[in-house]
Amino acid sequence: MNRIAICGLSNRAMGMYIEPIFTNFSDNNQIVGLLDPDPRRYELAKESFPKLNTVPLFSPDRFQQMVEEIRPNTIIVTSRDNTHIDYILQGLKNDLTVITEKPMVINANDARRVVEAEKNSNGKVIVTFNYRYNPFHRKIKEMILEGKIGRVTSVDLNWYVDTYHGASYFKRWNRNRKHSGGLSIHKSTHHFDLVNWWINQTPEQIFAYGALNYYGKNGELNPSPIDNRYCGSCEEKINCQYYMRWSNRRNNITAKDDHIKVDSIEKSSRNYTNYRPDSCIFDQEIDIEDTYAVTVKYKQGAFLSYSVNFSLPYEGYRLAINGTKGRIETQEFDEPSRVPFPIPEQTIDYYPLFGSKEVIHVVQNEGGHGGGDPLLQEDLFLGVDPVRPFPILAGAEAGAYSIAMGEAVWRSSKENRPFSIEELLREPSHPSH
Repeated sequence: MNRIAICGLSNRAMGMYIEPIFTNFSDNNQIVGLLDPDPRRYELAKESFPKLNTVPLFSPDRFQQMVEEIRPNTIIVTSRDNTHIDYILQGLKNDLTVITEKPMVINANDARRVVEAEKNSNGKVIVTFNYRYNPFHRKIKEMILEGKIGRVTSVDLNWYVDTYHGASYFKRWNRNRKHSGGLSIHKSTHHFDLVNWWINQTPEQIFAYGALNYYGKNGELNPSPIDNRYCGSCEEKINCQYYMRWSNRRNNITAKDDHIKVDSIEKSSRNYTNYRPDSCIFDQEIDIEDTYAVTVKYKQGAFLSYSVNFSLPYEGYRLAINGTKGRIETQEFDEPSRVPFPIPEQTIDYYPLFGSKEVIHVVQNEGGHGGGDPLLQEDLFLGVDPVRPFPILAGAEAGAYSIAMGEAVWRSSKENRPFSIEELLREPSHPSH
């Protein structure tokens, strides 16, 4: 029996791990401990899953006591990003399997510490990069491995985050770099890992530009320069286009998604102690960027041209992968219920360098993140699929590269210079404590 402790009772913890463990994987997996600093989250978890009533709660400073008392084999880290490092290192010290949500940590120095700690442990780190499991993404990996486009020479990836999803990051703790590392880490590390996995090359150098164009104190759509407002009590929300796009004047019901699984902003505020996930997207304290343009050079010769924008009319991405023998293209429109116009079916277009175009209709499966979440859960709780022809589950090294790339992006945009990944992952001469 796999004995599991959950570190961080976030919405992600409940929807992605606790619920499926009880529903689909209880024969071989048992939740034996919960850890969170907020007693209200514990109460909410028990209300949602009565089976947790007998599972003990531990505060973050009682991690070692938790390990000794309940003897887990595995911990799942689903807490706020900046706390991941503490639980991962303590888990490895106790030779546990550590399953961590992405991003693994929030800076390259901590990523290096995790890699080193894993080398000295009988435990291991698994980073849950669920984008790898999306059926389109798996098919692209398969095509590259088959040599359909030859040696990969360049990748163009443009990611679009709509006004609902994008604004949600600026209402919550993600808006502070000290908590999230910024969106080049919290969000873009998903995308960097995906490209690294697809092309199987090692990132070497990055140059980037970044800006805060939509949110923060200078946001052009800010109804007024007042600070410290909250959506649930704001008297100006009817004049806020970001709020009203997803609400109505009758009852201000806000749309649902898997980032804030609640019926309303007001209800969400009651789900925490001394924290509100509805802070104003135009507050002065926001210190991260919402727009990036990035160039990456890989050691094996490929280039990546990447951009991401967190305030667009629709959600999705456009991708092109070029190689010595051809080209792969695809475009995704995510969250179709939030797209205000007809959208085409996603396909993969394959263009051989000399020959006819092929349009590939991919076999899909249900589940979150394009069908990726259920397959990831199976690998985590049943063991890696033995018939899969290539590895998907990510470890600490993949997590570290994605983090270093994300840090290089925002540092390059601040210092106006290229950053090498080796420079960021190299052991510092004066390690921070």
